[in-house]
Amino acid sequence: MAKLKDLKKLKVQWLKDPEVWREYEALQTEFQLAKELIKARTKAKVTQAELARRIGTKSTAISRLESPNYGKASISMLKKVAQALGCELQIRLVPKHQ
Repeated sequence: MAKLKDLKKLKVQWLKDPEVWREYEALQTEFQLAKELIKARTKAKVTQAELARRIGTKSTAISRLESPNYGKASISMLKKVAQALGCELQIRLVPKHQ
């Protein structure tokens, strides 16, 4: 648990740097999508391999979708994933904080 606290302290320290903060903010959408996909899959108690089988793809494709660095998820693929997990895909546009 101490390592997690150290990591949180380090994150706070790094985010004080304006350049790091800008990059962190720029990646929030990708990280949010990855987090939501993983959360939905684990809540449904489905492995990446099982999800891949359900939508007719390979587990490596699911792994890529769950990676915040991928950034190429199509809406049609996200719909398939949502349906296979018993979820509804919702996409929203929200105003930026000024």
